[in-house]
Amino acid sequence: MERADLKGRHKLTRSRIATLGFGVGLALCSMAALAAENEWLTWGYDQERTGWNQAEKTLTKDNVSRLELKWKAQLPIPTSEVVLSTMTAPLVASVNGRDVVFIVGNDNTVFAIDSDTGKVTWQKAFPNTLTPKQPATWLCGNSQNATPVIDKDSGIIYISTSDGKLRGLSIANGEDRMPATDFTNPFARNWSLNLIDGVIYSSTARGCGGSISHFTAMDLKDPNRRVVEFYTSVGRPAGAWGRGGMVRGPKGIYTQTADGPYDPATGKYGETVMLLNPKDLRLMDSYTPANWQYLNTKDLDLGSANPVVFPFQKWTIVASAAKESVITLLNGDDLGGPDHHTPMYQSARWGNDEVLLAGRGLWGAMATWQDPQGRRFLLMPLWGPPSKDAPKFKYSYGDSPEGSVMAFEVAVDPGKGVPMLIPTWISRDMHVPDPPVVANGVVYAIQTGENTAQGRGATAKTRSTPITNTVLYALDGETGKELYSSDKLIDSWVHYSEPVVAGGRIYVSTWDGRLYAFGLKK
Repeated sequence: MERADLKGRHKLTRSRIATLGFGVGLALCSMAALAAENEWLTWGYDQERTGWNQAEKTLTKDNVSRLELKWKAQLPIPTSEVVLSTMTAPLVASVNGRDVVFIVGNDNTVFAIDSDTGKVTWQKAFPNTLTPKQPATWLCGNSQNATPVIDKDSGIIYISTSDGKLRGLSIANGEDRMPATDFTNPFARNWSLNLIDGVIYSSTARGCGGSISHFTAMDLKDPNRRVVEFYTSVGRPAGAWGRGGMVRGPKGIYTQTADGPYDPATGKYGETVMLLNPKDLRLMDSYTPANWQYLNTKDLDLGSANPVVFPFQKWTIVASAAKESVITLLNGDDLGGPDHHTPMYQSARWGNDEVLLAGRGLWGAMATWQDPQGRRFLLMPLWGPPSKDAPKFKYSYGDSPEGSVMAFEVAVDPGKGVPMLIPTWISRDMHVPDPPVVANGVVYAIQTGENTAQGRGATAKTRSTPITNTVLYALDGETGKELYSSDKLIDSWVHYSEPVVAGGRIYVSTWDGRLYAFGLKK
């Protein structure tokens, strides 16, 4: 938590937080975020993947309607029908007093972009000279996929490249700051990096490059840069492919896995929320839904999303949801009770009445934030229409057949004395929304415009032909009312990203290699 650029304001060291315990540490992290620079250093903003930038104060509910497109940058990133994730979600860091946006292309090129002008200040390429084991497809593009992470203490951005290496570069000029080190399998599809107490984490899934589903940790303080791995199955099943990868929580590292057998005795952990010990990745606890066999049969796997962790009253909650569109709240100190199948709370099904394996439910991540009155909210981006049998929301804005963002207030069930969710608002219609983010009471969400076809009718051409265009929306965090829409300003689409809010700007990346910056009109 301690950063060199805080200049002594409310500094909190990692060791101090560890001494206080995670529950208190989470609250202190939130306090420290208010004093931190207004940056976005990792996917989902923080190590808990909350999507909530508490330091942003420029953009408000009163002025966000005055957003305009400040610039758009066309980056020299190759596009292909078989590569849907052409570049990572953006990151933002202050470098020598100026905000710089960082993004990595599918060809392993790192770009640093001036936030005021959209001009590239430096770029560095790491061509992969290895030969892939299999031809590229839209499921396995043989390309770079993981959003990087920035360590402001050291001024280093860490990149996972498609040759299986982990690299560290200076955020100031792109100079190498560590030797390229074996990290995961070449041409594997691993997910967003997380940096927690000097350890880099990532998850690998989908069997790309012939890789077995597993988690990876590398202690950067270890001079030998040894890699520790935990395998969730004996092959492709049970991979964790939620975009946020591995998540910091009260007792260690949390993640959730995809379809696959659940048989702990033989080391198989399909459809499971897992707690792993930091550094050595030893399994400490787990939760598997009682209907895991049904989820397997219908391909409704938990792997389509990552959990989000947040404090609420006396609990630290691990919130989990995926394609089934059911939200589960788990006690971070005891995930599933003695039988590993009992959550604190499980919601109704909020979508996917059709029980489809694609184009429905949650793909990506939820977000969470707290208003000035102390009310805690959980946000879920839903693909497809809401369930016909789901409870009604207090605020709604017409039919949403293509998708929406749903907001729930976290409260205590007066009868059971445990956390529960109260449906608060459902947004306007959005075609396949990406994970939302929050800053200063405003929720930012993007309609991706993506074609989600899978199965027999899906081809690389189909998947790379959008249904509509990407749109950035700003919504009132308390009611879901639309405050701003970019409408037709973005003429492409995007696959697996998130909007990023920092320093009074919102950044959106698209499939055609463009980066858009929105800010207030002068």
